[in-house]
Amino acid sequence: MPVQPVAATAWNKGRETGLPIPRFVSVKAHKARMRVGPSTIYATKWIYMKPGLPMEVIDEYGHWRQVRDYTGATGWMHSALLSGARMAIVAPWLTKNAVLRADPEPTDTPVAQLQPRVLLSLHSCTGTWCRVSVREHSARGYIRQDKLWGAYPGEMFQ
Repeated sequence: MPVQPVAATAWNKGRETGLPIPRFVSVKAHKARMRVGPSTIYATKWIYMKPGLPMEVIDEYGHWRQVRDYTGATGWMHSALLSGARMAIVAPWLTKNAVLRADPEPTDTPVAQLQPRVLLSLHSCTGTWCRVSVREHSARGYIRQDKLWGAYPGEMFQ
């Protein structure tokens, strides 16, 4: 079972950026190497080929960010490979599709059924619902926040 995000109740500040730790970012590069340590002298652990994948920053060291992906794999990426753009994937641990709705109501009109691991752009979250768009289609709407990996439980942002 993949690792769920760390609860966002006790924020620390990153020693390099002053930004919250943990926090979500996304992969910016078309070829982003996750390394074993915070330098190019360290071996490559994974190569991510999909821009937009959400990553959770769990530590900072200089221009390097220790990140975790939705599978629980951790390693170091250079900050130039990452973006502050908020992205999410439909929770990979779901056994059924998640429902994208026209409005943030459990009984509102379904817009689409989204399979686990579908990549989404996050526009805002209320703590219960997130307004999203499907990256490679024109579908837009609301999805329950607990059906996503890329937003913390109860996290709110515009």
